Amino acid sequence: MEVWILYGDDIDSTADLAFEMRRFLAEGEKMGVTVKAFKPNQFDLLVTETNRDQIIIDGQWTDLPDFIFPYFNHSDHSYFSLAIVRQFERMGVAVFNNADTLERVRDKLHAHQVLAESKIPTPDTMLAKFPINVELVEATLGFPLIVKTLHGALGSGVFLIENTKSFDDLMTLVHETQPNILMIFQKFIAHSKGRDLRVLVVEGKVIAGMQRIAKPGDFKANYSQGAKVEAFKVDKKAANLAIKTAKALDIQVAGVDLLFTETGYSICEANTFPGFKGLEQASGVNVPEEIFKAMQNHLDAKSPRLVKKLFGA
Repeated sequence: MEVWILYGDDIDSTADLAFEMRRFLAEGEKMGVTVKAFKPNQFDLLVTETNRDQIIIDGQWTDLPDFIFPYFNHSDHSYFSLAIVRQFERMGVAVFNNADTLERVRDKLHAHQVLAESKIPTPDTMLAKFPINVELVEATLGFPLIVKTLHGALGSGVFLIENTKSFDDLMTLVHETQPNILMIFQKFIAHSKGRDLRVLVVEGKVIAGMQRIAKPGDFKANYSQGAKVEAFKVDKKAANLAIKTAKALDIQVAGVDLLFTETGYSICEANTFPGFKGLEQASGVNVPEEIFKAMQNHLDAKSPRLVKKLFGA
């Protein structure tokens, strides 16, 4: 099996997800999986009927792989990157996760619209509209509340606003300095302040979970923001909710973040480029191995002609 991972940064750096990329390459070699990493800017997209078995990389026609895994930096929201994924999809290459999924999930409001439609519990969410009707926000969401940029990741662009005065001050500043910014407001789940649960779902199966606990005085439990991680046995209720979330959003490889509520869980968000350094540390699960196994199973089910034996089976 040959897998191409689309990643835009230097793999040997400390960039976002670079550690995970090194893990994919190392585990692929151990498993006999051919893993190659390509940056989006290495591709040229030529849409043609005459050559459906190759794509242009670094100016050269190159045979297609068995699998594509978009693992873009969280800040990569470019049209070009999505177009690359769509090109592979239309040429028949298997993809985890597809372009429509990437587009759906990176828009936090759209994702919550889908989850609410599927009757999956999530915090009440409102799209910011300037000028802000502070009275309406207070009446529907209350204070404190969460303010998020629409496309933020890794805990960036997320704020806990304690009261009306702080909210009004922040919105005035934002409107004067970045009037075109897209933000959402969310009901604050106090029971989960400073902690959450990350569950990794691959092809509809829970692979691993961990609890993340924020630094003292902080409310964000992101590992990349310095939160500590610890083992967490994912109970049936959390597992079912994470699986249902991945299915609703059509995510094949999903990092699903759950908030603790007084009666169970609520979905904070889902990620299509989940980091797993902390997850492996807390759970002991070999994440790249599980993802490669899922890819191979997908190929086996899709076409018996593509069956390639791993692990001596």
